[in-house]
Amino acid sequence: MLGFDVGAARKVWTAFLIGLLLFIIYIASTTVLVVVFAVFFSYLIYPMVALVERVRPRRVPRVASIAIVFVVVVALLAVVGSLFGVELQDQASRLVKQLPALLRTDVQNRLPLPHFLEPLRERILEFVRSQIETGSDKAVPLARSLGVGVVHAAGNVIYLVLVPILSFLLIKDGEKMRKAFLALLNRPHRTLWVGIVDDVNVLLSRYVRALLFLSLATLLCYGIAFSLFGVPYAFLLAVSAALLEFVPFAGPLAAIAITLVVAVFSGFPHPFWLLLFIGLYRLFQDYVLNPYLMSEGVEVSPFLVIVGLLAGDQLGGVAGIFLAVPVIAALKIVVSRAQVFYAASHEQGDAARHALTGRTDDEA
Repeated sequence: MLGFDVGAARKVWTAFLIGLLLFIIYIASTTVLVVVFAVFFSYLIYPMVALVERVRPRRVPRVASIAIVFVVVVALLAVVGSLFGVELQDQASRLVKQLPALLRTDVQNRLPLPHFLEPLRERILEFVRSQIETGSDKAVPLARSLGVGVVHAAGNVIYLVLVPILSFLLIKDGEKMRKAFLALLNRPHRTLWVGIVDDVNVLLSRYVRALLFLSLATLLCYGIAFSLFGVPYAFLLAVSAALLEFVPFAGPLAAIAITLVVAVFSGFPHPFWLLLFIGLYRLFQDYVLNPYLMSEGVEVSPFLVIVGLLAGDQLGGVAGIFLAVPVIAALKIVVSRAQVFYAASHEQGDAARHALTGRTDDEA
């Protein structure tokens, strides 16, 4: 009536609601980020909860077993922090204090270069000197800004408390929330969303646990190798590389750059051996360990990864970079599931029309 298309209106209304939801998420980015970290922490904890559930006596409530796991995990994190936190803080403080002096050293004159670059050594050294002079002027302000960032994070300790609390509630009530969400959907689309929810659950489970194991492997290998090589600030560099493993693609590259810069300007005499070790480890991790841990379902093309990292950096900074790959992988699942669902719906519709047409011809 009057050219009003109900189907088009529904699509416009749906697009408006999705846009409004994305706008609300952008406005409440801090809250959303806390919830996301709680979800990730839940996936890390849940295998231990499932293990305790298998041996839990029936008379013991499920909430008690979940609480026991969380208490043990938090206690372990506190013990690890107390054992290694002092050393980490000491190395970080010494590096920050010595950074201006390190940048002004004459180490660039002893920097080894391949033979084919020897004729360009003077130009390269001049460029390095200019960059060092610029960097030394910015070193102290940069350290000061990092300190302000740490103080700001310390002022938001409430978030560190909220993450395990929200994770506890998610594990306790996750199945209820899943059923409540699916109950809101009509029957035809419920099948589609059941598949999407299950696939995303498997995706996040694999992705989060794989990142944890990759980070621990990097911490162990880098820590042992750097200590044996005598690399300055070995523990600090190993921990930094392990944390940067949670940032896909860009994180490991940043870890390599930071390690080489700190090692060279701290006077480490064998940077090429260090680079060779890192290169071999990256080959092992990227082509053996990573595919084994990630398995299928988390594959995202390098083009989409780079685009996602750039978009995530623009939208959410470090948090956006951290979430780029799982968000792209989840969208990939949604699109593939929707394609299969609507293709099956069209086939069923065509089959019903053919059946109806055949009966009409037989009756005629």
